[in-house]
This record gives sequence, structure tokens and C-alpha cells, in this order.
Amino acid sequence: MRKTLLLFSFLLASTCAFAQSDTSVFTKFNNFNNSVLNGGVKKADAQSQFKSIIGTIWSIEVVSNKAYLPHAQWVFPLKGYKSSAIGGTHGNGYFDKGYKFLDGNKHGAHPAHDIFITDRNQDCIDDKTQKPVDVLAVDDGWVIACNSQWENTSNMRGGKFIWIYHPTTKVFTYYAHNNQIFVKPGYHVNQGDKIAEVGRTGYNAYKKRSPTHLHFSAFKLVDGVPVPFNPYQQLLKAKTL
Repeated sequence: MRKTLLLFSFLLASTCAFAQSDTSVFTKFNNFNNSVLNGGVKKADAQSQFKSIIGTIWSIEVVSNKAYLPHAQWVFPLKGYKSSAIGGTHGNGYFDKGYKFLDGNKHGAHPAHDIFITDRNQDCIDDKTQKPVDVLAVDDGWVIACNSQWENTSNMRGGKFIWIYHPTTKVFTYYAHNNQIFVKPGYHVNQGDKIAEVGRTGYNAYKKRSPTHLHFSAFKLVDGVPVPFNPYQQLLKAKTL
């Protein structure tokens, strides 16, 4: 009995220490992502950071003994909206030619779909419901980076953004131009969880000429760095909440 208690105490202490180290890894990755936006990050550094954060997430799930199964379809990233809110014609607003993750804030192209809400007076309130529009996690995953601060004098294009890694599909999703963010690096989110509210933050999104929208992207790692892919078909099939 005594040995059992000692073993339990050791495992509990190990788990607590592991949890503390997890937080530091997520914080470190978030700082790394900010460095990418400011430029000057080398590919080898990016490869190392992504390998570390993914390894940490895998370790957490093993220790917690949780089995996250892939969902057959995504949840649409805006509550109360569906694929008809996606800008362009048949998703032609997406173009990723020339995009490089390591270019940070100066990257080219538009590897994303802009999903517009009904907000004629640009106050970030839905004209129909008179409420903010919730941004939802499309699938289960881990928040690996986010920015909850943005000033309208900043030239950062994403504004208040969130990066989520989805281990079951090895996909990263990116949600930008939010008004408020309700998650932090290290949070685990379930499919359909509210992670933010739609806003107008970001260098171009803040300007009057831009209708209020969510900027949504999806990526997979290729040679250790994120490369975008077009998620239009997943968005067409997504469930609306």
C-alpha cells in the first residue's frame, strides 16, 4: 500500500511538472510566431519550433490518455452562417501563389477565404441578431498562438488572430480580424467551441472599404513549415451551428 501511494505521488508530481513545462512550450511558440511576423526567422528555426510544439501536444494527449477521433465534417467557423457567406464566386477569393509563411506580415497572395457577416454600419454587430458573431473552432484542436492586442495604428494585417493545430488531421487553421479573443496558447478546444467574435482588426480589415469579415485559412506542414491548402470543399460541407 505504501509503495502504491509513493508511486501515485511520483506520477502526480511528474504530471504536474509536465503540465508546467507545457505552458512554457506554448508561450515560447507564441513568441516565435510573433518573431515570424516581424521577419528574420530562419527555416531551420521554424522547423524546430513546429516539431517541438507538435511533439508536446502528442505527449500531453498520451499522458492524459485521451483519444480524439477525427470528425466526418467541420463546423462552419461563424455561428449562424453558412458557406454562402464566403466571399467571391465559388471560392475564387482564395489564391496562394507566392505565399511563404516565413515572409510573415509581408507575405504575398491571399491563401484564405473571407467570410462576411451582415454589418452595414461596421460596428461588428450582426444587423439581424443585434449581437456579435461568434467565431467557432472548426474541429478539435490546440491553440498554439494568438494575438489579443491590436492598435489601429499598427500595420499588422491579421489584427487579433488565432492559430489552432488539429492533431487528428495534422491541419492548422488560422482565424484573423477578430474583435475579441477568448482563448490562449495551450488551450484545448472542442469542435464548435467559441474562440472569438468577428471584428475589424488588422491593417486592411480596419479600413472603411472592407466589409466586416473573418479571414480563414488552413495549412499543412511541408518540409517542416506551414503550406496553405484550399479548404473550400470542407467549408461547403461544414455543419452550421
